[in-house]
Amino acid sequence: SSRTARSEEDRDSLWDAWGSWSECSRTCGGGASYSLRRCLSSKTCEGRNIRYRTCSNVDCPPEAGDFRAQQCSAHNDVKYQGQFYEWLPISNDPDNPCSLKCQARGAALVVELAPKVLDGTRCYTESLDMCISGLCQIVGCDRQLGSTVKEDNCGVCNGDGSTCRLVRGQYKSQLSANKLDDTVVAIPYGSRQVRLVLKGPDHLYLETKTLQGVKSENSLSSTGSFLMDNSSIDFQKFPDKEILRISGPLTADFTIKIRYAGAADSSVQFIFYQPIIHRWRETDFFPCSASCGGGYQLTSAECFDLRSNRVVADQYCHYYPENIKPKPKLQECNLDPCPASDGYKQIMPYDLYHPLPRWESTPWTACSSSCGGGIQSRSISCVEEDIQGHISPVEEWKCMYTPKMPVVQPCNIFDCPKWLAQEWSPCTVTCGQGLRYRVVLCIDHRGMHTGGCSTKTKPHIKEECIVPTPCYKPKEKLPVEAKLPWYKQAQELEEGAVVSEEPSFIPEAWSTCSVTCGVGSQVRLVKCQVLLSFSQSVADLPIDECEGPKPVSQRACYSGPCGGEATEYTPEETELLYGSLQEFDELYDWEYEGFTECSESCGGGVQEAVVTCLNKQTRETADETLCVTSRRPPQLLKACSLDPCPPR
Repeated sequence: SSRTARSEEDRDSLWDAWGSWSECSRTCGGGASYSLRRCLSSKTCEGRNIRYRTCSNVDCPPEAGDFRAQQCSAHNDVKYQGQFYEWLPISNDPDNPCSLKCQARGAALVVELAPKVLDGTRCYTESLDMCISGLCQIVGCDRQLGSTVKEDNCGVCNGDGSTCRLVRGQYKSQLSANKLDDTVVAIPYGSRQVRLVLKGPDHLYLETKTLQGVKSENSLSSTGSFLMDNSSIDFQKFPDKEILRISGPLTADFTIKIRYAGAADSSVQFIFYQPIIHRWRETDFFPCSASCGGGYQLTSAECFDLRSNRVVADQYCHYYPENIKPKPKLQECNLDPCPASDGYKQIMPYDLYHPLPRWESTPWTACSSSCGGGIQSRSISCVEEDIQGHISPVEEWKCMYTPKMPVVQPCNIFDCPKWLAQEWSPCTVTCGQGLRYRVVLCIDHRGMHTGGCSTKTKPHIKEECIVPTPCYKPKEKLPVEAKLPWYKQAQELEEGAVVSEEPSFIPEAWSTCSVTCGVGSQVRLVKCQVLLSFSQSVADLPIDECEGPKPVSQRACYSGPCGGEATEYTPEETELLYGSLQEFDELYDWEYEGFTECSESCGGGVQEAVVTCLNKQTRETADETLCVTSRRPPQLLKACSLDPCPPR
């Protein structure tokens, strides 16, 4: 290692110091400058006596023209083979990119007018590599010789591609008698690597609009390269397709349009990199909320337009999914104690948000479903309170130092009530065709009997059944229920009812049949009741407090034939018996007529509703036996004299 260091030192000691840098070969667009040194030894020195660096790395004005083209045009006033020519540059020569090859305008004559182009000439039109002393030297996007640093797809040197987004899509033409053209895609200012391919009989054309509002268009009628608003455009036209390339960055907003030219449909595929021109920018800390004794201050984030260098509405930054709004920062400030003279902590004006803003929520809405899982929502807002306790809404970013409360939550996630069918009863006959019944209950998620099940999905509670034993009574030809409604060998079982926290009709058990044979009647009491959750006691309510149809309180019953013989009613007997009962039911009915006196004068008592049998036509009180076919209203009790009794 020491020998190597000495040999390098000895080698460098044979050279004189490097001289000063020469003038730049160009005044703009990137040129080259060199520095020389002299060998002090009589022998040959190792290494080179010249070194280069880039210079004038600023873009040339549009009117300056191409540097290689300038070198070709310098030979326009020099005869070539006895004749003057207007020379145009030949670029991108793969064999010798650093020789000056030019072509005579209007002729196929191509001549190498110089073996080397001037230092600083680009080797290729789409590269920063430059020719120095006739050799192509690598130049990075940092404009340094030998550098391999490259631009990302957004045009940022050594960037990570985060300042632009790839836009890719396809357009299909839709012919219309009222339309001659249509817009394919709008490509904004600053976009790069634009490529469009049209397949079909239609044609592309361009419209542009500069930032100053100047508009122009190009019909793209022929193949070639041209400038449009200082953007270089390469267009190729084929019989069945068209290709458009723009390396960019675009110096105006471009609108690519299609002009319909045939009956067949066309398609356009496009791809380009669009700059993210709106980005979040963090602000400085706002003034402290207190002048002494400890306060706080926050930062914010504002949406900044990189093109116009001004702050714009937040919605522009929300357009880009890549943009993530920075969270506000919070820090303490003015921690020095307040002077003892005033005795108070001086608070800054209200518009500097004191005290600390906070999230505030409205009550949850009702659940969207009573069971089976629903959602409920609420609104959340950022508010702050002033010294006088007045609360007012403020911008949300002021509360972002704490997580925002959820605005939606699940509710009533338990299962909905469902029908539960019990076992079938025995068949109502001992021979032939009959009926069998079962109880169907509505059961909630706790296994309790409740309401709320859909009547449309309720399983049937009766069905026909056949006993294989043959019947020997010739008169029994039809199922039992084919006779009078009350002439059946079994009564349909009904659901029991359980008192709940919602007012509901609660029927009591049926009484025994009023006769021991033949047709009689059964009665029961039906109450409107509610379960008081706080005391777990049952309270009676007026009938009109319960919704839905009221269960019947009276029904016919059949206790078998009298005298041991089966009785069969003729149609006339049926009409006479059933019709007479119906007439009574229509003429007489039960009605409430006020309440009895309160059982107590204080401390809580009860009053009982008075029920009487009335003639519906005369509105006169009738004997209670005339209302036997009607549903007797349930006994009603109501609380009274609820004021506490005075102390003894």
